[in-house]
Amino acid sequence: MKKLFALLLTGAMVFSLAACGKQEAPAAAEPAAEEAAPAAEEAAPAAEEAAPAEEEAAPAEEAAPAEAAAVDLNVGVFYYTYSDTYISSVRTALDAALTEAGITFQNYDGNSNQTTQNEQIDTAISQGANLLIVNIVTSGSVDASQQIVDKASAAGIPVIFFNRAVEPDEEEGKVLGAYDKCAFVGTDAPEAGHMQGKMIGDFLMANYDAVDLNGDGEISYAMFMGQLGNAEAIARTQFGVEDANAVLTAGGKPELVYFDSSNADCYQVDQDGNWSAKAANEYMVTNLSQYSEATGNMIELVICNNDGMAEGAISALNAQGYNLGGDSVTIPVFGVDATDAAKQLIADGKMTGTIKQDAEGMANGIAYLAKNVQAGKELMADTDSFNISANVSNKIFIPYAPYTGE
Repeated sequence: MKKLFALLLTGAMVFSLAACGKQEAPAAAEPAAEEAAPAAEEAAPAAEEAAPAEEEAAPAEEAAPAEAAAVDLNVGVFYYTYSDTYISSVRTALDAALTEAGITFQNYDGNSNQTTQNEQIDTAISQGANLLIVNIVTSGSVDASQQIVDKASAAGIPVIFFNRAVEPDEEEGKVLGAYDKCAFVGTDAPEAGHMQGKMIGDFLMANYDAVDLNGDGEISYAMFMGQLGNAEAIARTQFGVEDANAVLTAGGKPELVYFDSSNADCYQVDQDGNWSAKAANEYMVTNLSQYSEATGNMIELVICNNDGMAEGAISALNAQGYNLGGDSVTIPVFGVDATDAAKQLIADGKMTGTIKQDAEGMANGIAYLAKNVQAGKELMADTDSFNISANVSNKIFIPYAPYTGE
């Protein structure tokens, strides 16, 4: 029995040891899993280290500039005179452009008086004007334009000059370069004279014998000047003849001859400086009373600084039976501006040609700058598409173009 009991006890112990061996095997695998965990933990810092790069990129989104604050504009628009036909066209177009932009404005008629215009500017500033748009009376005068710039500068407001030169070519930039809230929208003064002169020369070369009424081999001309001292008038008076002569002499023809040899200036000027049809008409009526086909000294060509004066000259010719259209004898008459009235005269065969000065284009250029101010931008912002002067960066030129109705 003792032996049997001993054998049973030994077997039970062996079984118990075997069972304990089977439970320890899985336990041996646990350290492997625990050893793998640090590898995952080591990978985590790499991801955490990448996060600062994303955080560093974030400030770029915060760099967007603030939008310029819009300005509630109260604009004073100053015209040298309402009576000028071309300026009236600009006024109509500018009124429409400013109204469309939602800009409040007040127009002023300087009535060809610089003192009056200066007083109007003072009044407008005192009444809260925060933008001046000025068609200066005294064209090409540094003193006159500087006074206006000084008024704008003292008030801290922008000023846009237009159409009439604010300084002579030899002093270009003296006024426009003195104030950073100043600009000019207009034309390159000599360009119209050069275009008109070439137009006249080309026409005469094609029609010389018909124009030479007395058959003396020369063309006698009259010249009507809009205003003394005006940069545009000076350029048109000079180059309208000089460039025509260049075409004529290149073609083997003599230069033009001024009809009145006693007039050394070779022009008749509107003494009131209004470039008016009335002034040209009165001159031409007197001229035709002394110079005619009957006396063999008829004026054979009329050159005018603008279309208004051309209209006045044509009216005087009509009274003498010329330029009636159809088969009537027509004295070639040339102007500048391409007003609606001039276009009609050309269509009717009563006027020969003109140089287009784009009233709507000028008005749109002025309005563009006004809208810059309205939007809180720099006056000359985003003007790359315009024709900017090579010498003065705040001077916009509106181009001229020939017009003969063709």
